[in-house]
This record gives sequence, structure tokens and C-alpha cells, in this order.
Amino acid sequence: MNKVAELDLAALRESLKGDLLSAADAGYDKGRHLWNALHDKRPEAIVRCQGAADIVAAVNFARVRALPVAVRGGGHNVSGSGSCDFGIQLDMSQMKDIAIDAAGRTARVEPGVTWGEFDQAAQAFGLATTGGICSQAGVAGVTLGGGFGWLMRKYGLALDNLLALDVVTADGQLRRASADDNPDLFFGLRGSQSNLGIVTALEFRLHPVGPMVLAGMVLHPLDRAKEVLRFYRHLTSEAPEELAVWAALLKSPDGHPMVALVACYLGPMEEAEKVIEPLRTFGPPAMDMLQAMPYVSAQSMIDQSFPQGRYNHWKSSLLNELSDGAIDALVEGFRGAVSPYSSVLIEHLGGAMGRVPPEATAFPHRSAAYDVVIMPMWTNADESDAHIGWADSLWRAIQPFSSGGVYVNYLGDEGEDRVQAAYGINFPRLVKLKQQYDPTNLFRCNQNLRPT
Repeated sequence: MNKVAELDLAALRESLKGDLLSAADAGYDKGRHLWNALHDKRPEAIVRCQGAADIVAAVNFARVRALPVAVRGGGHNVSGSGSCDFGIQLDMSQMKDIAIDAAGRTARVEPGVTWGEFDQAAQAFGLATTGGICSQAGVAGVTLGGGFGWLMRKYGLALDNLLALDVVTADGQLRRASADDNPDLFFGLRGSQSNLGIVTALEFRLHPVGPMVLAGMVLHPLDRAKEVLRFYRHLTSEAPEELAVWAALLKSPDGHPMVALVACYLGPMEEAEKVIEPLRTFGPPAMDMLQAMPYVSAQSMIDQSFPQGRYNHWKSSLLNELSDGAIDALVEGFRGAVSPYSSVLIEHLGGAMGRVPPEATAFPHRSAAYDVVIMPMWTNADESDAHIGWADSLWRAIQPFSSGGVYVNYLGDEGEDRVQAAYGINFPRLVKLKQQYDPTNLFRCNQNLRPT
């Protein structure tokens, strides 16, 4: 290990309000472990930040010593970017403040807040904003890459609902970014992850949602999957923006391959049954688990499918349409899945997120209709090659149907071409911003924009 002098770490520790953990400290191993067991990294130090001042101190410390900086909010990023080797990991888990302005319909949250915590606080006032569908994921990480969720067709991506951010840039300065303050930085932060700085607070626009929604899933046997997905294509082409339906190829707990249609309807409850009736009647399904539930329950209904500590390797592509060829490739490819935990997810996009110009935020893929995510998951490290090989093979099979784009939050370590595909038409502008705000590439534990 490329040791930082103990005296240096001692000086940093003394400057912090929060704790600093090095490899010799109890809690270090627990602190460095991430949701995805595929990534096992050993930072020089873990800084458990308690405020913006701790972040400034750690950034200045790392910059002087040319150490990489990783940011861990919820720790759920599949690429393992929440930690690093030979650098400084900023653990935001103690920065949990949430302030809801119910009258103004806004929220200000710190970067250690998870979506479950955010939703609970906002729903106390009947409010919500678009957020990730795993309640254990961090608000900041999901938002800064885009922010897919059940509300995006009605209210846009999570980043479309950002009003302002506070951010520490590579020079150790705390800046505000909004439409009026540092608007170029505001543009870049909305979609480029941590490339331009470390966010210390996020301010969101909120919307009336719930408290009850109609959500859940219907299940069909895999031998009807192609028929079901063609029905799904028709349903989603005509769905109101209050309805989001995602499809999944998966295995039931008893090992049977299935196709699931997972839905969330957030419109008036008196109209809910009429809207979701096609989901109940087509087939009919082998199992119908659609029901009225609190919005916070809808936000956590798939948590158990993504437990901590399993091995994950995701491959993703955006689609402009769900063609018969794409359906055939996905269904036939899923038959080769070699883990009972592996799945293929098709996310229904469009609506409000598609009405934002692609150059308005760093996230450019506004015209995509669907996102496909191939998600092998396994428990035995010795089997990694087989599961990774299955995902890579299926991903290659669907490339003829891809738009060429990829959602940055689902991207692994796949090379610079794929990074450019994630940032699309905004890539040149983002590289210029990287050169301006982080010319030494201090913040490189991400889908990296390398400065020129």
C-alpha cells in the first residue's frame, strides 16, 4: 500500500469534526465495503464527514498529495466508485439533514440521505420528487447521474427537479450552483456524477404525490415472454404519464423463469383500477400483486431483490424502440442466465423527461423510449467469469437495437468510448468544464471526464 505518512493523517484527523479511519482502525473494513462485492478497494483513509468543512479539509489534503477522492453516499453505485485504492474515501453517511418547506414545495438534503429517508420526510407533507426505486440508494449519487424513478414520466428525472446545489470544487472552494449562481457548473453537475466537485447539499422541487398509489407487479411464465413484451410495448406507447411500467425477466423464488410487469400509478386513486385494468386482464397473469399501497412502500418494493454483499456486473443500453428483434434477443438471451438471482430489466422512459432539451443538463438522452439493464447477480466469487460472460454476450446481442447511448449510473468500467456514449452531445462541453474546475483530475473515481 502506498502509505500516506501517519503524521499527515494525524494532522488531518485533528482538523475534522468527523472521524478518520485508516487501515489500523476498527471499523475501517466495514467502512470501505460497498454494496457490490465485485469491488474490494482499500483507501488510505476514510473520512466520515459531518459537514462541508470536513469535505473541504479532505479535498485540500488529497489535492496537495495528488490522491484520488471517492465519494460514498449510499454506496450502491454498481461500478464501485464509492471507494478507491490509495486515496481518500469521503463517507457521507453521517450527513443526514433533511429540511422540507411544505408551503414552498422544496426540500434541502445533505448527501448522506437515502431515498427511503427522503421519501419518509417528504411524504409527511404529501410530497415527493423523482427518486431511485431502491430505498437504500443514496439521493446524491442517483441524482447526479440522472435519477430514474417511478415519477420521471410525470415530473422528469431527479436532476430535472434540482433547484440548486452546494459543492466543493477541486480548489477547496465551497460554491453554490443554480440557474443564477455558476450556471455552467449547475449544468455540468446535473448528470456528470462527481466529476466537477463534491456536493454538500441538494435542493429539490417537490410535487404532490400519494400518500397512496397503486403499485406492484403481475407475473407470467417465461414461455409467454415474447407475447407479454409485445403487449408491454403497446401498453407503454399509450400509457398516461402518471403510469410507469417496467418489465423484468427473472426467476421466481422457487426457480421458475418468469416475465414481470412492475407498475406504479400515481394519479387519482378513483381512476387507478381503470388505468391498470389491461395489466390485470392480459394473459391473464399467473400472479397479480397489484394493490393500493403507500408511496413509500412502492419506493421500496424491490429492495429485497438487491441485497448488500452480492456480486453484480451490469450492462446497459438505451433503446429508441422495443422492436420485435430486441424482444427476441432479450428473451432468448435470458434463457442462458446461470444464476437464480440474475435478471433483465426494461425501464419505461418518455413523458416529462423527454421534454427537456438534451443540452439543458449534462444528461443528454432525452429521446430514448426504454432502457435495458442486464443484471447478473451471484454469491460465489469463483463463478464470476461465467456470469460476466453471460451479461456481456447478451449485451452484444442487443446492440443492433441500441440508440448508442447509455445511462451513466448503470455504466461499469467499460472504456472511454462508453463514457462518451453516456455523455453524448454534451461530452465536449463537459470536458471543458472539467478542465476549468478540476484540471488535475482529482475527482476521477467516476465515469471520468479527463481534462485536456
